[in-house]
Amino acid sequence: MATETVRGKTVTIHFDGERCIHSRNCVLSHPDVFVPNVVGEWIHPDAVAPEEVALIARNCPSGAIRYEYNDGSHSEPAPVVNLVHIRENGPLAFNAPLLIAGKDEGMRATLCRCGESHNKPFCDHRHVECGFIATGEPVEKKSEALPQRDGPLQVNPTRNGPLHVIGNLEVVSGTGRTI
Repeated sequence: MATETVRGKTVTIHFDGERCIHSRNCVLSHPDVFVPNVVGEWIHPDAVAPEEVALIARNCPSGAIRYEYNDGSHSEPAPVVNLVHIRENGPLAFNAPLLIAGKDEGMRATLCRCGESHNKPFCDHRHVECGFIATGEPVEKKSEALPQRDGPLQVNPTRNGPLHVIGNLEVVSGTGRTI
């Protein structure tokens, strides 16, 4: 599936169905902007203020939803703290300026943790089909405070193996507890 691009009066929404993990944050919080299972257009950037479109995009854990202001005046800001959330029985949800396998992938991505994705290193939701079970609340370990908590994050996947992550990163549980 190619990326769908819908240009509104002020803001353009880009939706990448291959990155979507169906968290449903978009359709549940803004059913006027994202209207699934309808004939015809299902993305409506003009249904809310441009700032709301930006908020919808930033709440998409997979990075499947991206936005840009049509006049080029705003872009998605980098987070103050780079984070990876360990999702219960699911993927690793990154929020940082991401360079994955040498490619700029924006600020958000969900990466496979079950090993079954057909779109590695990205999650494609196969963890549900394969019955993947892994806690989102691992045991807390003592760690030193990072002197810097932002900046670019490089993720180098290994074939059918772990992710090699380089950069400043805070690892948090599904409930937001620092690991």
